[in-house]
This record gives sequence, structure tokens and C-alpha cells, in this order.
Amino acid sequence: MVAGTGCAGKPAREQRTTEGPTAEHAFTYRIAQQNGREPTFEERQTWKDELDLKIARYLNANPEDANALGVMKFRYLHQVTVGMSKEQVAILLGQPSGVTTEAERMAELARKYWDDIKDRTTEAWSYPLGWSFYFSDDRLVEITQYTP
Repeated sequence: MVAGTGCAGKPAREQRTTEGPTAEHAFTYRIAQQNGREPTFEERQTWKDELDLKIARYLNANPEDANALGVMKFRYLHQVTVGMSKEQVAILLGQPSGVTTEAERMAELARKYWDDIKDRTTEAWSYPLGWSFYFSDDRLVEITQYTP
């Protein structure tokens, strides 16, 4: 079942974490938003085959990441984690819904965590369900989520 962005009476969710959503969660949410239903078995299998091919191509072209500590989460769990490259995040989650290098906008996204992360952040990417990913040059350094 696809989780919604919030329900009446539920408190807001605000977190700073080292692990973001999985690619499957993002894919399922995207299909549900587009089609009003979860993906079929065939859609899910086609997507998974394409994702595995993209990951294999990336790791072949980037051997330094193929030997990195977090490669298991990228290759097998398909989960975004701190330390990944921008390209790895885009492979797993698709293109962001928003990109900014403006400190004011990044502060809005990071909310109460901005003071802790502002010195290491040069760019932020936004995704559905309140996920924000903060980069220092090409590397993911922080992850926050806020859902009202």
C-alpha cells in the first residue's frame, strides 16, 4: 500500500537521517500518483530490470563507487544513503522535482536542521513525500524529510 502524505490528526513528520527512501518506494508512489493504482507485476518487473541495468552500467563506469562502503545499499537494496553521488541518487529516484543552490530555499527545506548542515551544503534536491537531499559538490551529505 502506498503511504499518503499525511492525515488529519497526525503530527507532522520531521527527520534528519542517513538513509532515504528506496527506489521501489519512489517508483510505487510515482505510479500511484500518475495512475491512481499501484504498479502491476509486469510494470514492476520491467522497472526493476531497467534499474538493475542502469546500476550495472554506472558501477562499470565508476569502479571507485563499485568498491565503496555503501555499494550494497545502492546495488541490492536500492536505497539512497549519505555518501552517494548525484548520479546514483538520480538512478534510484529519478530526476528531482526541484533543485536549488540558494541558501534561503535550502534553509526552508532543511527547517530546524539548517544550522547543523548549512556549512556542508552547496545544493539541494527535492522529491515527493517531503524528501530533501543535500549535496556538497557531487556527494550526498545530508537527508531530511518533512511531511506536514
